[in-house]
Amino acid sequence: MARPEQVLVLEPQHELKFRGPFTDVVTATLKLSNPTDRNVCFKVKTTAPRRYCVRPNSGIIDAGNSVNVSVMLQPFDYDPNEKSKHKFMVQSMLAPYGMTDMEGVWKEAKPEELMDSKLRCAFEMPLENDKSHESENNQTVYSSASSVKTELSALPKSTSASLDDGEVKKIMEECKRLQMEVHRLREENKQIREDDGLRKRKGTSVGSPHSSSSSAMATSAMRDEGLSTRILALCVLFFVIGVIIGKLAL
Repeated sequence: MARPEQVLVLEPQHELKFRGPFTDVVTATLKLSNPTDRNVCFKVKTTAPRRYCVRPNSGIIDAGNSVNVSVMLQPFDYDPNEKSKHKFMVQSMLAPYGMTDMEGVWKEAKPEELMDSKLRCAFEMPLENDKSHESENNQTVYSSASSVKTELSALPKSTSASLDDGEVKKIMEECKRLQMEVHRLREENKQIREDDGLRKRKGTSVGSPHSSSSSAMATSAMRDEGLSTRILALCVLFFVIGVIIGKLAL
């Protein structure tokens, strides 16, 4: 008996793209949407489990809702001549009414109840101008971090010692949150540039008059990314200085 058609809507549908450089963790987002009036259980599997970290890798999507799955590719030595053979599979099934044990449901599921979709993995290296732009953004973050370090070292030792473990932990958590926000904005702007580049290529092939406006949009997106990164870096600096001033006021 043939398996039923996948009820979940996947974005992207067929291919997960990971854009280098691959010297650090690279994240791709897989959106799973449930357009039905039933809750749906899902699992995400890969042919290379040691190379990827998937969060969440399983769960339940309520009727009419969606879930964003983060697929994190671990650092590796990239070879442009080697094509990726890695694949992912999204397996799903309609959640039984009154379900309490999801693992038990998967174990007892019949083959004709399971649905699956497969995706390929593609690795891409950024263009030279993208590399320089990303390097500039990273330098901004590092410069702001150095400024924070300089501010702290310039304070009297008694003031530095007055920062208890709780405040230090709070500062570290805030820095981590802002770092994740920078990463998210960078991924969003990469996607915008990819989409705009595709429109630009299509416009050029047919002689579209909108090609110049597409180029302007790409430039604007790159400026926005740099501005966002600088703002977040300054937020880290102001946050740390604010905590220190608050301690001095007390």
